[in-house]
Amino acid sequence: MRITNPKNPMSILSLAGACGLALAIHTGHAGSGNAVSISSKVRTGSSGSQWHWQNPLPQGNNLRGASFVDANTGTVVGEYGTIVRTTDGGNSWTIQASGTTETLWAVSFTDANNGTAVGEGGTIVGTTDGGAHWASQPSGTTLQLRGVWFSDANNGAAVGESGTILRTTDGGDSWVPQSSGTANTLFGVSFIDTNTGTAVGGACGIGGESTILRTTDGGQHWDSQINPGMVCLFKVSFTDANTGTAVGDGGLILRTTNGGNNWSPQTSGTTKALYGVSFTDTNNGTISGFELGGTGIILRTTDGGNNWVEQTNYSLPQGANAFYAVSFTDANTGTIVGNAGIILQTTDGGAQWNSQPTVTFNFLYGVSFTDANTGTAVGYENPDGMILRTTDGGNSWLRQHSGIGDPFAGLNFFGAHFVNSNIGTLVGQEGIILRTTDGGNNWAQQTADTTDWLYAVHFSDENHGTAVGFLEGKIVSTTDGGQNWAVQSSAATGLLGVYFTDANTGTVVGNDGVILRTTDGGQNWTPQTSGTINQLRAVWFADANTGTVVGDLGTILRTTDGGETWVSQVSGVSEILLGVSFTDASNGTAVGQLGTVVRTTDGGQTWTRQESGTNQDLYNVSFTETNAGTAVGGFGAILRTTGQGPTPTPTVSPTPTGTPTVTPTPSATPRVTPRPRPTPHPRPTPPL
Repeated sequence: MRITNPKNPMSILSLAGACGLALAIHTGHAGSGNAVSISSKVRTGSSGSQWHWQNPLPQGNNLRGASFVDANTGTVVGEYGTIVRTTDGGNSWTIQASGTTETLWAVSFTDANNGTAVGEGGTIVGTTDGGAHWASQPSGTTLQLRGVWFSDANNGAAVGESGTILRTTDGGDSWVPQSSGTANTLFGVSFIDTNTGTAVGGACGIGGESTILRTTDGGQHWDSQINPGMVCLFKVSFTDANTGTAVGDGGLILRTTNGGNNWSPQTSGTTKALYGVSFTDTNNGTISGFELGGTGIILRTTDGGNNWVEQTNYSLPQGANAFYAVSFTDANTGTIVGNAGIILQTTDGGAQWNSQPTVTFNFLYGVSFTDANTGTAVGYENPDGMILRTTDGGNSWLRQHSGIGDPFAGLNFFGAHFVNSNIGTLVGQEGIILRTTDGGNNWAQQTADTTDWLYAVHFSDENHGTAVGFLEGKIVSTTDGGQNWAVQSSAATGLLGVYFTDANTGTVVGNDGVILRTTDGGQNWTPQTSGTINQLRAVWFADANTGTVVGDLGTILRTTDGGETWVSQVSGVSEILLGVSFTDASNGTAVGQLGTVVRTTDGGQTWTRQESGTNQDLYNVSFTETNAGTAVGGFGAILRTTGQGPTPTPTVSPTPTGTPTVTPTPSATPRVTPRPRPTPHPRPTPPL
């Protein structure tokens, strides 16, 4: 893999994967420079996970569908089986238990109680009590379902891959396949009564086509309609039997006023992919979308699409820009959802869009807590890197400023370690080292003779510390709190983790299963036999003898003799493990790719997978007490566990925060967002 601008943010999975570590780094626009804080009030939700969201709020999984039945009552759905509900117009949200971890692509409610969501693997879940309980329904297919629409509590249709159309007349107790006459994927469907409906889709990519199907007999027959589109259509909205609008790739908007006998293109003014459309009457409609590698877009019409006007009066933190679905209940009141839990709401037809309070959507790579309440998380931000601080266990996070910056590409901070609540060090790209002695109120830059990308840092006391780099495998150490840093010799080519138990005794890990050990403060580093060629990402020691290393393919290694022997442990997972933290020799947690969390209480003899509640990559974790820990990861994810009962869910107010930004990882067509997959290469590359 090649990198054309090494300053651009990327994912740790792709940098380290590119490099072997998986740091997804994203480019964003410069922020306002003001300190930003976020706080959450929590109430008990219905999810059974012991991990709950602290950022973004109300949660950070990618959202793909939305359905509001009135100005107050709505449900949004997304990846990892996410279902979130509001009954007060978005002032508070409750995370509901869907019973699945499959991506949910669409949702349709006919009233406050009756709703259905569909998604990956033919998943269909339904509720009759407003989501207090969701039950799986038999779809009869394993194909991806992308759209769903109910005209009343009993009658509905779902559409998806390979021209799939399913129909129910009993509220989802049974679903019957219907013949669509096409093998193209159908992404959206809209019914105006039991019998009359339209489905849209197409063949995506080069040489694609737009597919529009129409039924007037409840789907017993679906007829293909001629249209001028040449790209995928993703969603369709009808307000009566005659009047409808379909939207798709490349800024395509098609309009009919005669039930689809004729479809006419409208001028969108954009080439961005348009994924969502919602009309409340013949004239008033809103479209949402985004472009791969670019920004989101909101379009509004008040004259049936004769004129579409882009709306830009919303404010989001860096890293937020992919808008997938839109739902309006009247001409003024609507909601847009997107990646990383984006929720935008308006009560004035989009004159102002308000967002849920979120401190960042950019990736967080490092976290260090010194007690259950006091911690720091670091990651990417333009221009000065991301530093977040909490003194109340993560109930609120305060943005701190590094004092340095790159206005063109921003900065990546990869690792942080605090020896007490005041004294800490963070490291990052191009040899960046910053030090604080007042809890991060002020950061001072320190100098080391390297431009390597430093991925991890660890101090055994206030003065003695070591940082390691990936691109060149550098090891730099200090004995005076960083006033001076010395480069140490090693034969490594890529290092990702470091841990010292005292000033002399330490271990570093990295590429190709490398483990190096020193007992003289780094004057000499001795290779140890790991027994694996998998990339090793993180290391933690309870004492000079007892340590744990984690890495690719769910690798977990354990030593009780200072690394003379390393024993492979059964993690029970195959995902990349990126971070590990123990509170003693027995109790530890490892986190990694796709939201993976595994836990041990017996020193790793057994590891148990925990439900994190997300499929965002988790890059690091910090525990200070057996049950009190924090994990950080992709799209600003901050998860907290206290090991006590059901998940608390946040109550938040929709107030604007942050600044508009750039940084998507969604595909150009509405498919599951690609995940960075690490592969051993010498240079970082952006995520797929």
